[in-house]
Amino acid sequence: MTASHLSLRDTALAVLVVFIWGTNFVVVVWGLNMLPPLFMAACRFALVVFPAIFFFRKPDIPWSHLAVYGLCVGTGQFGLLYIAMDGFISPGVASVVMQMQLFFTILIAAKRTGEKPRLHQLLGLVPAVAGIALILMHNGEGISTAGLVMVLTGALCWGVSNQASREASHIAVARGAPMNPLAFVVWASLFAMPALLILSLVVEGPARITQMVLASHWPIWVTLIWQSAANTLFGYTVWAWLLSRYPAATVAPMSLLVPVFGISAAAIVLHEPLPGWKLAATLLILAGVGINLLWRPRKTLVRGEAG
Repeated sequence: MTASHLSLRDTALAVLVVFIWGTNFVVVVWGLNMLPPLFMAACRFALVVFPAIFFFRKPDIPWSHLAVYGLCVGTGQFGLLYIAMDGFISPGVASVVMQMQLFFTILIAAKRTGEKPRLHQLLGLVPAVAGIALILMHNGEGISTAGLVMVLTGALCWGVSNQASREASHIAVARGAPMNPLAFVVWASLFAMPALLILSLVVEGPARITQMVLASHWPIWVTLIWQSAANTLFGYTVWAWLLSRYPAATVAPMSLLVPVFGISAAAIVLHEPLPGWKLAATLLILAGVGINLLWRPRKTLVRGEAG
């Protein structure tokens, strides 16, 4: 029987994970000052794969699910996010817009399963879309239309990867063993890393890559290790462990703190301005996400159930 409330220790662990995920947007900006975006993403996933892949067996799922997840998370989600943050959108706004992945996840799951979105899920979409529209109205104030589109596309890819992970988990259970989510991420990164490296060579070019690598200093290793070991390996492991101990409804709302930490860290560390429109857009998007995560539809009483 799982507990319904997080213990003090597990609350601290959950906050630590979302703190790492939120502040990672600032760390990415530091890294982009030293490496091209696609090449940095390739390095991140290289460190996710090696040496971890030697310690985890491949999950008993089709290679196709690993490929879809790896390509969507690597090339789609982080590849586009890193390019967008390389001068097209501020890190604070990016951390907020990325939360639109929740709605993409719902719509993709509905398409795959045929289950219609619930009323509260559609209601949550209204303030979230209003928040995106408000951001778009302030094009040029730390964001661009191209940057917003890239982050939204990255959020869409995140939604696709969520569905791929969910289906892979069901396959693993049907085959007789629960899927190790960390092993899944590590093996899927085998597809993310080479795809990002090839795109980097084509789009950014060997000359730019070589020039920036030679000009970089030791702090680049701190940013890469933070993104791979802390953000991916530690974060995913602890989050999956928490989900195994508590109901999803208990753990999932903690993710609302990711954009809070993201936009706060950007303001404190990078001195990103926080005008009223940006705060309003953040609250609108978080309100939409919050409606989805916190809404508890009233269960109808069945005949014979005690009142």
